[in-house]
Amino acid sequence: MNYRHVYHAGGFGDVVKHAVLAMVIAALQRKDKPVRVLDTHAGIGRYDLGSDEAGKTGEWRDGILKIFQAPVPEPTALKTYLDLIRAMNGGLKGDLARMLRHYPGSPRLARALLRPADRLALVELHPEDNAALAVEFRRDPQVRVYALDGYAALKSFLPPPERRGLALIDPPFEKPGEFERLTRALVEGHRRFATGTFLAWHPIKGGAEIAEFHKALAATGIARILALEFPIRPTDQSDRLNGCGLALINPPWPLADELPPVLHFLHTVLRREGKSAWRLTWLTGE
Repeated sequence: MNYRHVYHAGGFGDVVKHAVLAMVIAALQRKDKPVRVLDTHAGIGRYDLGSDEAGKTGEWRDGILKIFQAPVPEPTALKTYLDLIRAMNGGLKGDLARMLRHYPGSPRLARALLRPADRLALVELHPEDNAALAVEFRRDPQVRVYALDGYAALKSFLPPPERRGLALIDPPFEKPGEFERLTRALVEGHRRFATGTFLAWHPIKGGAEIAEFHKALAATGIARILALEFPIRPTDQSDRLNGCGLALINPPWPLADELPPVLHFLHTVLRREGKSAWRLTWLTGE
């Protein structure tokens, strides 16, 4: 496995994924029952945006930096996510491009949102990233770190003892056939944990492959699947990354109602050349 997320940390894909992740966890916590979060492709806990790796692509400049530079107020639903980043960067006073140096990966974001009875399981196969993750959370009794294939983790850790939880699935999409593997993983995860919430991230290059993915999901028989498409530019050139998407199984109430204003804000700030529009669609249910 060669994928290292540091090259993409804080990019538009992270912003969309992490904004929705924070909202999903908050919605699950509307009930008093403990929640377990499983992150199947965790990466590391936090990223140094000043590192050579992050600087090589500079994706964060067209992602999280633009969010903080936005001329319009952020939606209230984004406050928890953005306040964590502010706290990691000394409050982000002054020159934002200079002050913004640290970005939370999904492990650090999820951990910041846990209540005392909640738990977090982090799975990362890459040896260096797994070691960094273990150091990041080495004294944290609410977090466990595992060196395991992310898809295998769905079989190993579901259903959770709490019987209430979220599985974040964020595969690297390094190899052909990843959409098919992701579909099979969602079916297997749902079979083991039918009441659980699943949040799966994917890239958007061409529109045809996303349509096929959604068709496959709709044919699984899973009762409630919400699909989010977030292109930042037209998808007619499928040899480049044109956006990202999320597939949500059993999205907790009232997430579907809370998402539109957040997505409108994010798309207004993050979209690039050409015409594009975000879309939220129930593939099954509702």
